[in-house]
Amino acid sequence: MKLVAYFTASGVTAQKAEEIAKRENADLFVIRPAVPYTGADLDWQDRDSRSNAEMADKKCRVPMAKMCEDIDKYDEIYLGFPLWWGTAPRIINTFLESADFTGKKIHPFCTSGGSDYGKTNDDLIPSAPGAIFEEGIRIR
Repeated sequence: MKLVAYFTASGVTAQKAEEIAKRENADLFVIRPAVPYTGADLDWQDRDSRSNAEMADKKCRVPMAKMCEDIDKYDEIYLGFPLWWGTAPRIINTFLESADFTGKKIHPFCTSGGSDYGKTNDDLIPSAPGAIFEEGIRIR
């Protein structure tokens, strides 16, 4: 079985995740922070914004509102997120560390208007030891 798990801040990633889920006949799971982001939290120009503080700390793990409790039934996971500061938002690490992904194929995809996917997998792989990470793609 397939799952599309995604985090979205503005709705762009949600739209792409829904397209992938339809194409792959996959279930959907929305990765939501326990405390929703406000516009001020997402202000990348404010050094003190919540998102800047989280991204500055590689060990930061953003609590999730709900865990994906039936992850065991999925063999493939399409993992979507907006690209923040050249990598995945910290809540994606939280998601990957919330369950055992050993042997599961993970297809990362990000939405970004300019930055490349780059070495984002390098930041994700340690959070899901034993998972099989495919090359990530960027969707404009």
